[in-house]
Amino acid sequence: MAKKTVATLQDGKKDGRAYTKVIKMVKSPKTGAYMFDEQMVPNEAVKDFFK
Repeated sequence: MAKKTVATLQDGKKDGRAYTKVIKMVKSPKTGAYMFDEQMVPNEAVKDFFK
């Protein structure tokens, strides 16, 4: 019974798969240290994020 309930709950959350968490390492112009830029972007915009 529990498996059927979990399967029906996941069925309505398909819009979450349209986004990807991307992480890019960026050098700070002030200190020269590296920072991480994390964002949730749509799957279509992943290549544009890394350009």
